[in-house]
Amino acid sequence: MTYSPVWDLNVFFPGGSSSEQFGAYVQTIKVELEQLDQTITAWEVASNKEDADVLHTILQLNTSVGMKLNQSDSFVGCLEAQDMKDYGSKRWRSQITTLFATYTSLQAKFDEKLEQMDEDSFQQLFQDDNFQELQFILNERRRNAKEKLSVIEETLIEQLGIDGYHGWSELYDSLVGFINIPFEENGKTEMLSVGQAANKFSHPDRSVRKRIFKEWEKAWSDKEELFAHALNHLAGYRLTVYEKRGWDNVLKEPLEISRMKEETLNSMWEAITKNKHHLVAFLQRKAKLLGVDKLSWYDLDAPLQTTSEGQLSYDEGAKFILKHFSTFGKQLTSFTEKAFENRWIEAEDRSNKRPGGFCTDFPESKQSRIFMTYSGTPDNISTLAHELGHAFHSYAMRDVHPLNGNYAMNVAETASTFAEMIVSDASVNEATKKEEKIAMLENKIQGIIAFFMNIHARFLFETRFYEERRHGTVASERLNELMLEAQKEAYCDALDEYHPQFWASKLHFYISSVPFYNFPYTFGFLFSRGIYEKALHAGEGFEEKYIALLKDTGCMTVEDLAMKHFQEDMTKVDYWERAVQSCVKDIELFLELTE
Repeated sequence: MTYSPVWDLNVFFPGGSSSEQFGAYVQTIKVELEQLDQTITAWEVASNKEDADVLHTILQLNTSVGMKLNQSDSFVGCLEAQDMKDYGSKRWRSQITTLFATYTSLQAKFDEKLEQMDEDSFQQLFQDDNFQELQFILNERRRNAKEKLSVIEETLIEQLGIDGYHGWSELYDSLVGFINIPFEENGKTEMLSVGQAANKFSHPDRSVRKRIFKEWEKAWSDKEELFAHALNHLAGYRLTVYEKRGWDNVLKEPLEISRMKEETLNSMWEAITKNKHHLVAFLQRKAKLLGVDKLSWYDLDAPLQTTSEGQLSYDEGAKFILKHFSTFGKQLTSFTEKAFENRWIEAEDRSNKRPGGFCTDFPESKQSRIFMTYSGTPDNISTLAHELGHAFHSYAMRDVHPLNGNYAMNVAETASTFAEMIVSDASVNEATKKEEKIAMLENKIQGIIAFFMNIHARFLFETRFYEERRHGTVASERLNELMLEAQKEAYCDALDEYHPQFWASKLHFYISSVPFYNFPYTFGFLFSRGIYEKALHAGEGFEEKYIALLKDTGCMTVEDLAMKHFQEDMTKVDYWERAVQSCVKDIELFLELTE
């Protein structure tokens, strides 16, 4: 069977952004939002059985609206990604953003009612089967409500955020859609989208990488004032909200969203920093193999294999992934086969697509969709496996109560990184020639560099940027300086040239739905790496234990998750040290093979 690299969205709403069916669906959301509002408003908290009955009705409505909103958000997100010039999808985006703001306002209203219940009555709820499985979530909501402003103020924040906070994020996406990067080859100049240009950083010819990097930097520099405005206003909005709530730690919200302690985050970075000399040794060796004194930013993704031998067509890549997923478990394999056969994946290499890759869920349909631009590189295959891991996570939680399915970004990277490691290890182990094994191992280590150095640079930059933003707008020149300083520190000054415009080119800094879109990636990678090491020695039956862990990712703190399933304390540096050492082994093998 041959797999198509173009996804099927018509199964949800035929007709794309002009779908009448989708218009009717959005209208249904509006009706249900009104019903939810009326039910919450009418609830007179009275500390009796009626509270439980009303609460049950609210939760049912809340779940229905939430699933429909996520379904519509995913559909519009897919339309925007597949064609950044689809202006019909942009009009829908505005509507969906408004509906989400209304929904979020109702959550504040609902949480205020939860907070009004006396403690005894509230805890008594969990004797009822309807609420027992939701104990963690409802306790969390009640606790968080106490730290926010009044419902009126929180509602105003959400409403103003439509044209303010989220508006700046949408502006960034629109600006990126208009960026074209010139690329000259064989005497002809081609205008590349951002996604197509990014793939050139994996080109085997250094002169090509250097040329595209020069044009890449220029493209972002030409619009840096616009990007600086967007970034400053996003951060300013966030900081103003934090100040009004009485939050003085910029990490408070991202840590609460991730359900983790700052102690855990600090221990993770400490373990990584202690071992960065191993990463520097790798970068130095790669530079030597590429024939340069020091790597530049545009060399980080350069392949060591200079032939097309490592290139696989989309169909070949799909079959490679399926083959090696089968070594782990039947459920992962059958699920992945279904995703390929039913065209859940958009991977075609064409213009007007947005850069990067993602996986998004359609909760009402119990399906996912994966987006990327596939050009046949080993990194593309790793990305595809990574996103399939995200989709499998959703599949594993298909029977979990929807309110327990809202897992945070840090644990969201668990299944994705796990799936990526299966494929990365297979690429190394299947290599028959020493040169090929080195190339595959190097591609695997690129991921380690990204999580330990690139993500660290983002974290350092964002932390310092927010501190400066408290005192006023940060100019584009200063943003470049902050990024350069962060990259030099994170990469231990091991590079020759850096990417000071990275603050402008990285979409993650402009996402308004999740603050600090960085450290959760590294957390997920190391957490998953530890699980993977256990899987290697566990033998048959581990898949069921793995799925049990995935099911718990939305209803407990990460510290409790690690303790329940592995009896380990992730607030300790030793926990992270063990996971980091498994990465060091890969680097040591690479250094040994390239001596």
